[in-house]
Parts: sequence; C-alpha cells; structure tokens
Amino acid sequence: MINLTHTITETKTAIQKQISEGKTIGFVPTMGALHEGHITLIKQAVLENDFVIVSIFVNPIQFNNQEDLAKYPRTLDEDLQKLEATGCNLVFAPSADEMYPEPDLTEFDFGQLDKVMEGKFRPGHFKGVAVVVKRLFEIVTPHKAYFGEKDFQQLAIIKKMVDMLQMPVEIVPCPIVREADGLAMSSRNARLTAEERLEAPVIYKALSGIKENYSWFIPDGIKQLVIGEIQESHYFRVEYVDVVDAETLLPFEDWQDVEHAVVCVAAFIGSVRLIDNIILY
Repeated sequence: MINLTHTITETKTAIQKQISEGKTIGFVPTMGALHEGHITLIKQAVLENDFVIVSIFVNPIQFNNQEDLAKYPRTLDEDLQKLEATGCNLVFAPSADEMYPEPDLTEFDFGQLDKVMEGKFRPGHFKGVAVVVKRLFEIVTPHKAYFGEKDFQQLAIIKKMVDMLQMPVEIVPCPIVREADGLAMSSRNARLTAEERLEAPVIYKALSGIKENYSWFIPDGIKQLVIGEIQESHYFRVEYVDVVDAETLLPFEDWQDVEHAVVCVAAFIGSVRLIDNIILY
C-alpha cells in the first residue's frame, strides 16, 4: 500500500526513517496526470533505489499563462491507482499553501540557459521550475532524481541548479517515451481533439526524418527543413525550432563546433502546445 502524505513534516518524517535504516532514496517529481512516460521514470527509480517517492504538485509559479494553469488536469485518484503497480513507496501531494506559505523570492543566474527556446516564449517559467525542484529536493533529500528528456531544457537547468547549489543528488535523465505512432507522451495530449491527435505525430516524423541525413545540411538548413515539414500540416503553428549545442543550448554554425547536438521544437496544434526534441549525436 502506497503511503500518501500532504504535509512537508509528515513527508520528511517518513523519509528520515528510511534514511536512518540506510536506505537509498529515489525521487520522481511530477505534476500528476500520469502517463506511461512517468511510469517508466518511476519503474527505473524503483530498480535503482530502496525507497521511491513520487511528488504530485501542479506548481503555480511555473505557469506564465493562468489559463494553462486552470486547464492543467488534476487526477490524483487515477494517478494513485496507476502508481499501485509501480512499486513506489510514498506519494507526496501537497497544496500550494503547503509548498509556498509565503512567496519564494529565490533568484537564480542560469546565464543563457533559461533565456533561449522555452525561456524566450515563457518568461519566468524556469525560475518557477527551479524554485519548486529546489524546494522538493530539500524536503525529499533524494540520492537520485529522475527526469524525462522530453523537457530537454528543463533537464539542463535542473542539472545546472544542482551544480550551482552543490546539492547531493544525482540527476538521472531518461529517454522520451512515445506512443506507437511516435507522439511524445505528455499530459497535454489528453486535450487534443480526435483529428488533432491523428496529426500530432507530424512533429516526430519531421524530427526522425532528419536524424540520418543531418550532416548533408548546415544547422540552419535542418531548422528550416523541420519547420517546413511541420507546417505542411495546416493544423500546426510552429513557435520555434532550434538546432543547439546539447550542453549550452545555444545555436552553432558548423557540426564540428559541438560535441552533441539536439533539435528542439515547440508547436501549437489547435490550442495545445506540444514540445519534442531529437538528439542528433
């Protein structure tokens, strides 16, 4: 039976008991509306740790669009049912008041990491992510924390934050989990209409199409190819496509200039904003 906690005090007490017994702690932070992508992270955490905590918290301070926050699915009962079979031990589901009894004024300097791509279109988003992840790490004190590579920029920022603050937690990146037709799993997919859902894999088709032949083109040429292919579907409006250094998240001019390159995409289909990426090398 999974232990469900709602307060920081009871959560810390439960975790400290495990640590005092010498157990390793694995942690998967989520905003709920769990899907197979989350379940994959949790199962990996269960394999690699003695005691696994999943947090379910829709973090209000990372939404720069209040309508998006209001629409975000909250499905705690269904989430708990899905978690029963994973082997996770504790679910921490706090309220916003529990997490933020007063405004958190923590500031971070991520250089360019939080200014490009998502940061350009969602100002303040990554500050909200960093604040909540820092706070969760301080509560849960995990040995390992698991994040999906779908949110590639978020992963880079969390790694940077852990490094800057010298937090004793290992960040474990996990590959994107996809539907059979290639669509990256996301809680937002539930908001797609039947027609939009049929069109949604166009993003992955465009990304996977350039994986083998990217070196025939300059990076900007790849960017234009991906934009063109996605926008062939009249359902889509591309917000950005960027070919960037996987470490700095900055664009570059020549494939020899970077050790690892990733193509990141954000596009609207109807009113739903989807993100995806593919690591080229």
